[in-house]
Amino acid sequence: MSDKASSSGRPLWLETAAIALLMTATLKIMANATISPALPALEASFPDEPGAAYLTRFLVAAPSLSVVLIAPFAGLAADRFGRGPLLLFGVLLFALAGSAGAYLPDLQSILISRLLLGVAVAITMTAQVALVGDLFSGQRRSAFMGWQTAAVNFSGFLFIGFAGWLAGLSPRLPFLVFMLPVLLVPLLLPILKRERNTRRENSGDRSASHVAVPPKGWFVPALALGFLTMVTVMFFFLMPSQLPFYLEENGLESASGTAMGLGALTLTGGIVAIAYRRISTLLGLSASFGAGFALMGLGFAVLSVEAIWPLILGGAALVGAGYSLVQPSFLLLALQVAPEERRGSVSGIVTTAMFLGQVVSPLLLTMPIQEFGFAAVYRGTALALSLFAAAGFSLLLFRPFRAGHAG
Repeated sequence: MSDKASSSGRPLWLETAAIALLMTATLKIMANATISPALPALEASFPDEPGAAYLTRFLVAAPSLSVVLIAPFAGLAADRFGRGPLLLFGVLLFALAGSAGAYLPDLQSILISRLLLGVAVAITMTAQVALVGDLFSGQRRSAFMGWQTAAVNFSGFLFIGFAGWLAGLSPRLPFLVFMLPVLLVPLLLPILKRERNTRRENSGDRSASHVAVPPKGWFVPALALGFLTMVTVMFFFLMPSQLPFYLEENGLESASGTAMGLGALTLTGGIVAIAYRRISTLLGLSASFGAGFALMGLGFAVLSVEAIWPLILGGAALVGAGYSLVQPSFLLLALQVAPEERRGSVSGIVTTAMFLGQVVSPLLLTMPIQEFGFAAVYRGTALALSLFAAAGFSLLLFRPFRAGHAG
């Protein structure tokens, strides 16, 4: 499917399929970020609700829990029933479950809708990554992954800003932002038709695989990749989950400071992601991993020196730049290790790993921070990422990785 689909010389931003898949990729950040500005007012609107303080805070994390549980099964379903139909179903469920908070009567029912939203995220992210593997190959796939990372970074600004304005009017209005993906449906319908036609053409020729890994040899590499993805996201999530507390401990304004720090992270990450195809073409896939991990490690090393604004913003920018090289490389490698008929399953593994890393990050790293301090944890993180970087560069010695992501 990929060779035929990616043979067009048109720029990605002129392809309907590419635009639809790029917009779908931003749903994962919409799921968690959009309601954050409304949480204090939402809690205040339920003064008689038992456990309102806890429930409102859990509303943000609830979708991630569902993704961890559902994504592997979503991957199997994508391989069994097709990526396109599953993506369309996931987008519609996302709009329905996400917007339900605008009218549901209590926090318990809103929490259930947020868990259903996580199911929708698991479905859409798994099907979307598999479709990228189906529709694009070679440098076009690399370019798409870079644009996708940039789209996710920049869309966070738009969603949070728009939701913040709506939250000033009513704590229920930000939930209506989740209706926006309905606008993607007309763009997704051609993908369904395209996939259906390609499956019909290829139904009698399943032996024409374009991957180097034998069909039975994909599972262990996929699990290893999933584990490395989880650990990397766990370290990266030190920024959004712990930066406010780091600033507060050092006597700095946590609210505005966190916004500036994460702003530096996402803006730098978005800029680097746009250049990802050129960078990865120049370096190759393994060296892109090495460079990304090295930049992330340097960023945390800078953060460990002293809590002053030049170092905080510089460290955050380095972490964002490095992660924007690592994240698309994970997705490209996932599509490489998977046979075409197992792309959904491998996408499910990587999706689960990414969200599991977000969940375990505060659980595993808060205690060491309390015991040894932020600086020590940042130094340890920098050391671990440096070892990952060395491993990435060392793979250049082996011919299978020298080709980068040619296929």
